[in-house]
Amino acid sequence: MTSLHTQVVFDAPGSPEVMKLVQGPAPSPITGEVLIRVAAAGVNGPDLAQRKGAYPPPPGASPILGLEVSGEVVEVGADVSWPKVGDKVCALVPGGGYAALVVTPAVHCLPIPLTMSLEEAAGLPETFFTVWGNLFMRGGLKAGETLLIQGGSGGIGSTAILLARAFGARVLVTSGSADKRDYCLSLGADMAFDYRDEALVDKVLAATEGRGVDVVLDMAGGAMVNNNLKMLANDGRMVSVAMQAGPRAEVDVFRIMSKRILWTGSTLRPLSIEAKAAIAEQLKEKVWPLLDAGQCRIPLFGVYPLDEVVKVHSIMEAKSHHGKLVLSLKGIA
Repeated sequence: MTSLHTQVVFDAPGSPEVMKLVQGPAPSPITGEVLIRVAAAGVNGPDLAQRKGAYPPPPGASPILGLEVSGEVVEVGADVSWPKVGDKVCALVPGGGYAALVVTPAVHCLPIPLTMSLEEAAGLPETFFTVWGNLFMRGGLKAGETLLIQGGSGGIGSTAILLARAFGARVLVTSGSADKRDYCLSLGADMAFDYRDEALVDKVLAATEGRGVDVVLDMAGGAMVNNNLKMLANDGRMVSVAMQAGPRAEVDVFRIMSKRILWTGSTLRPLSIEAKAAIAEQLKEKVWPLLDAGQCRIPLFGVYPLDEVVKVHSIMEAKSHHGKLVLSLKGIA
């Protein structure tokens, strides 16, 4: 295998401009791992946080950015029955996705959906693992329930809208612009609100005939937490997956108690190999048939060559996109 490959690195945390393309040592798979020649890599919020120095990789993970890829398996370690060399896969990776070659546990790989390109498939793993693991496995969202997504137009929000609707839930979302709210509605959201609206709580309660929503998928955190508690129904669940409005909040504990609210959440990257494999198994069984049939397709905002990674991070930081941003590694060695 090639001893050097192209990768995106940065010498110190900072703005998007700190990133650069260099030639560096190629990884090799160990027992239970596969080596993937990357065709495309998804871009996600944790990548930006890591670049800024706010989200260091866990012990043993590659310091190179990138948590999801698609491509071709070119080498397998011991004790790997699937995928095999030559198979096309998309995969959740512990780091290293912004590079020509990346290693990941074989159990974190999934087949390319029948109706999708490699570029589309590269944008699946991080968001689908996050949404399925949090909203369905931890949050227990069920058919007939009402979900509120706080921040519905990004990759996580788009995925949550599509999956919640596919599995029979009613979906309410918040977003900061009319354009993004229209986008959420086009994906299948039933109602969309401005999260800055001072009457947001009243409007959500009115939309649920005063009962409140069954589940909140929250990407805001901060001061929005208490609003979430007000909008939840008795025995509701709040699932935190990001904290774009800040990591701290003064919480009305009595409201949690009186409504019997369950509050949970997780970050995907630090989960054990086994925990991520369990999510992958459920995705393959329950969600991948929908993708094979052409359902639950997340719109791509844009596919950019790897050497435009600075531009892509700038777009994401400006929050001027909706849907997924993907880096293409076509022609990169």
